[in-house]
Amino acid sequence: MAVVSTIEARRTVEAVWRIESARLVAGLARMTHDIGAAEELAQEALVAALQQWPQSGVPDNPGAWLMSVAKRRAIDEFRRQERFERKVAELGRELEHDAWQQPEPDLDRIDGGIEDDLLRLVFTACHPVLSTEARVALTLRLLGGLSTGEIARAYLTPEPTVAQRIVRAKKTLAKKQVPFEIPRGEQLAPRLASVLEVIYLIFNEGYSATAGDDWMRPELCAEALRMARVLAGLASAEPEVHGLVALLEIQASRSRARVGANGEPVLLLDQDRARWDRLLIRRGLAALERAESLTDEPGPYQLQAAIAACHARARRPEDTDWHRIAALYEELAAVNPSPVVELNRAVAVSMADGPAAGLKLVDELRDEPVLRDYHLLPSVRGDLLAKLGRHAEARDEFEQAAALTGNERERTLLRERARSARGS
Repeated sequence: MAVVSTIEARRTVEAVWRIESARLVAGLARMTHDIGAAEELAQEALVAALQQWPQSGVPDNPGAWLMSVAKRRAIDEFRRQERFERKVAELGRELEHDAWQQPEPDLDRIDGGIEDDLLRLVFTACHPVLSTEARVALTLRLLGGLSTGEIARAYLTPEPTVAQRIVRAKKTLAKKQVPFEIPRGEQLAPRLASVLEVIYLIFNEGYSATAGDDWMRPELCAEALRMARVLAGLASAEPEVHGLVALLEIQASRSRARVGANGEPVLLLDQDRARWDRLLIRRGLAALERAESLTDEPGPYQLQAAIAACHARARRPEDTDWHRIAALYEELAAVNPSPVVELNRAVAVSMADGPAAGLKLVDELRDEPVLRDYHLLPSVRGDLLAKLGRHAEARDEFEQAAALTGNERERTLLRERARSARGS
């Protein structure tokens, strides 16, 4: 072990923490059956590293060092608790032992099953007993290794709000006695759906930020894609896991082309496809092929990945198979009915059969309560009206869409489109 400076040690600790924190918390949660306690133990090990590594040097296996320190502190806590209970018994009090109390852990046994521990942590952090916001924050904290400050910055949310969500989430898991386990049988499908939803939501917020000055937040896309890949390795027999990986890989492949030189949004049909990442596309298509090999009944993520694949395979916008995309959206609407899916299908139909056909479908959605404040409804309608030469109506739609979006970059784009329609 080489002795390093305090600054170098801190950088090393931060890098190791980002890589190892999920495994560390997962292994400790299996020992303690308490995610809050597991994270506290992991943080104590982190503090110990910051204190000791500048003097002792960075160990050859930093992750194992952190786990060893955290395990020792966990065992000390178990022993302290046992001594406390013995003293209580000596005083003659009758106490029921807590359900979580366990004998001293077997260190050899704890070293095994890292993949199962991670999978347990995934399912626990994404448990449906928590609100969507809490699941997202806790997942980024435990599995992404992000600090509350980083999560707050990514979501443009006050840091105390994020911290409260995480604290409440851990308390809720403890209060509801959510078991630290991998669901089996009939419980697996709904729980897996919750996990996939959380990862998908994190990616989408990074891909098209709902608020703020930036069109994209690449760090969230990267974290979601990393977690999806980890999940695919842990649950390799689940087709929808591979479907989600395929979707995110292909979507992420466009990232460089989605933003202009000044940070402005670049829409799909205007993107320079030479800037699309062909490696990510190949990985996405391979994941899609894997999903298709596992089932004859594709789920929503696999179908969305198939739609993304149609775009990825088209070297030019005019090569896009819009009829295939419209058919896939029809399948998606049958599997996962949603006005948003129908709106996307309308866009595909407009590209396949003309703007009038698409506008007819969009107009059927105008009274949907879910879409009342959804800025993409007037945005799509404005685009179709502009193509039909109805420029005054298109301008009004773009202005309405600009008023509804919370993203400043997108608002600017929509106002420019409104001005263009006004000048036509």
